[in-house]
Amino acid sequence: MSRLTSPSSYRLKRRPQFTNCYDRGRRFFSKSFSLFVLEREDAGGTWRLGLTVSRKVGKSVRRNRIKRLVREFFRLHQHDFSLRADIVVVPKRGISADSLSLAQVSSELGPLMAKIVSRATAG
Repeated sequence: MSRLTSPSSYRLKRRPQFTNCYDRGRRFFSKSFSLFVLEREDAGGTWRLGLTVSRKVGKSVRRNRIKRLVREFFRLHQHDFSLRADIVVVPKRGISADSLSLAQVSSELGPLMAKIVSRATAG
């Protein structure tokens, strides 16, 4: 049985990691999210997730809800993506955090991540 926790090695932590992903990564868009994906060549065999939620999205309660839902999506699907990349998820400004659910996040990010993984393995 595999654990469904997210170890700290699955997270982007430092500002240079984020800016590197913004500057050199590919952009993917869904209705509510923008994803910046930068493939890595280092020995780390997994993806790393970073979240950037601006204050323009709302107060801290709304921002934290969005972050929790996105983290939960990646936690549940951590074994589905065989990808060595840094991923930064940025919610769009018009997102409604109050009506956002895990099902909605999954319906948007699931196909997008499948597309990202297929492009990474093809290229």
